[in-house]
Amino acid sequence: MISDQLLSDAQTLWDYHQLGHTPRRTDIAIGLGSHDIGVAEHAANLYHQGMFPLVVFTGANAPTTVKRFPRGEAVHFTERAVELGVPVESVLQENGATNTGENFTLTRNLLESKGIFARTATIISRPYQQRRAYATARKIWPELDLTCSSHAQSLEEYIAAIGDSAIVLNMLVGDTQRIWVYADANFAMPQKIDPNTYAAYIRLVEEGFTNRLVDSPHTA
Repeated sequence: MISDQLLSDAQTLWDYHQLGHTPRRTDIAIGLGSHDIGVAEHAANLYHQGMFPLVVFTGANAPTTVKRFPRGEAVHFTERAVELGVPVESVLQENGATNTGENFTLTRNLLESKGIFARTATIISRPYQQRRAYATARKIWPELDLTCSSHAQSLEEYIAAIGDSAIVLNMLVGDTQRIWVYADANFAMPQKIDPNTYAAYIRLVEEGFTNRLVDSPHTA
């Protein structure tokens, strides 16, 4: 059971990471691999709304995903999107990325190898990855006009969908720390963080949600 204070602090981080972009038509979508299959489901939903003609799912595996998606994040995400009616010819897989920076670098390389030079993109991610994904993409692929999107849901709904509150809170804390750590390392564009959000982050760290903290960034 999560205490009211922990839930309040987690909600503060949850709100900070979501950018509130309005969905719009773009040249492509980039679905970022993670433990959250909802990324593929949201990509399929937006595809059927005509928001983009092509989606690239990008991601190999991470310690948090290898058991859930043993054949690789992009592989499982593609299969789920196709199950939901996205034509297989409208999906590309980038199977090598192991971090957010590589998601964008390798996706751009894949697209350009096929003669696709996108000007606009919808980044589809888990809800609390939006801000970091945006900051990373702006650094690595600055000419790309970006919109971020995630499945609309509450924090409580998301925890229920993942089935493990500790995973979600640890990931929230880790993604928050990476906002300034990766910016300091020149992996991402700086993002402002207000005192209330930072205080919520500190309280969650003090409560032991530290599994996803990094000592020094070697990847974005």
